[in-house]
Amino acid sequence: MSRINEVFLRKKKNVLNIYFTAGYPNIDDTLRIARALQAAGTDIIEIGIPYSDPIADGPTIQDSSQKALNAGMSLKLLMMQLQDLRKHISIPVILMGYINPVLQYGFVEFCQDCKEVGIDGVILPDLPLQEYMEMYQRTFEKYGLYNIFLITPQTSHRRILRINEVSKGFIYMVSSASITGAKQGVSQEQVDYFERIQNMSLSVERLIGFGISNKETFNAVCKYASGAIIGSAFINQLSKDASDEAIISFIGSIVN
Repeated sequence: MSRINEVFLRKKKNVLNIYFTAGYPNIDDTLRIARALQAAGTDIIEIGIPYSDPIADGPTIQDSSQKALNAGMSLKLLMMQLQDLRKHISIPVILMGYINPVLQYGFVEFCQDCKEVGIDGVILPDLPLQEYMEMYQRTFEKYGLYNIFLITPQTSHRRILRINEVSKGFIYMVSSASITGAKQGVSQEQVDYFERIQNMSLSVERLIGFGISNKETFNAVCKYASGAIIGSAFINQLSKDASDEAIISFIGSIVN
């Protein structure tokens, strides 16, 4: 069974997925940060592949991505850094990025290397559903990789049902029609959207992301899904203090 599926079997609510950018704040930090996140009680780790044109990301993640690129981070280097991943990490690990660097790397080679190092899934926001089904789905499945799709408040009812049909693991439920970034609360408009999706009774688990920054917002959105994704707020923490102790304290402030 996939490690992602195991998480949702073991934990029905308040699943915590933490995003951070590979190679930030320092180029060799990736595996150390992953170990600290696991020790702190994170359920799923999402590692961002730095990219020069991250269309879905806000300024915090864009800045971390650019600094990682400036330091020499690349997808090839990341795969090298993750060679010993499964010696240290037992929880699910997902790579989040954009389709262009993956195609430059070589799509089949990317999937092979993901399987080799123990990656459980990928999030490629700019990979269209139809293109995935026609060109990539078979290869993803061959190498046991889950492709995680995003839905937004603007995604049509019909498309959501189609995504639910082809999805494995979970659906990434974008909380608002904006770029990533930590926010202070949950609006009524967002609650209406969460309830609408909840009432669809989808068969695939959902995690809510974008704007989740602290215990308050985490608990608020977890009422409407299996859990939530925190990215920009964690990157902000890393920019201030990326020590293991600070990481454990940050995660503890959310889950304890």
